[in-house]
Amino acid sequence: MALQQVVQQTVEGLGFELVEIEHSAGGVLRVTIDTHWEPEQAQRFITVDDCEVVTRQLQFALEVEGVDYKRLEVSSPGIDRLLRHETDLERFAGEIIDVTLKAPLGAAAQGQVAVNRKKFRGQLARGNAGNWQISWSDAPAAKPGQRISKKRESAPVQVLGFVWDELREARLAPVVNFKGRGAKASPQD
Repeated sequence: MALQQVVQQTVEGLGFELVEIEHSAGGVLRVTIDTHWEPEQAQRFITVDDCEVVTRQLQFALEVEGVDYKRLEVSSPGIDRLLRHETDLERFAGEIIDVTLKAPLGAAAQGQVAVNRKKFRGQLARGNAGNWQISWSDAPAAKPGQRISKKRESAPVQVLGFVWDELREARLAPVVNFKGRGAKASPQD
């Protein structure tokens, strides 16, 4: 049985989704897994325990099939995961993403952005007629503790509409908040 088939059957049999397999020349076999995503369900992320379960099962399956490798690494797609399918855009709508277009916007931007710009970072949202869009502001981020004048005009929010076929690459932006998951809701009286 082929490597792809063995790994895919094992990973899916354990209830996970196979994202990628990489077999390097040095004998390292990297397997990236994720949870199955269903709209309207709570988001669940891959844990270290999930990776351990898949690693143990893959070791047995690969030994039975006689696959030659020196080291097996099982991991999640990570904080800056590559968005590989249009369903990934649906899954991460509302998140900040980095987008690289196949071709620059050119004159279509009407002077709003540089003519040869292909890379954008913004919040992903569903646009009109099945298209996607990201919105961003080119205003510099405020530094911690910096006071912002109320008189200062904010930079305009810009929106870029696109379809899946116009993208060279899309990935989640690695936005990290070291202060926790956000403000706690105030207790109800």
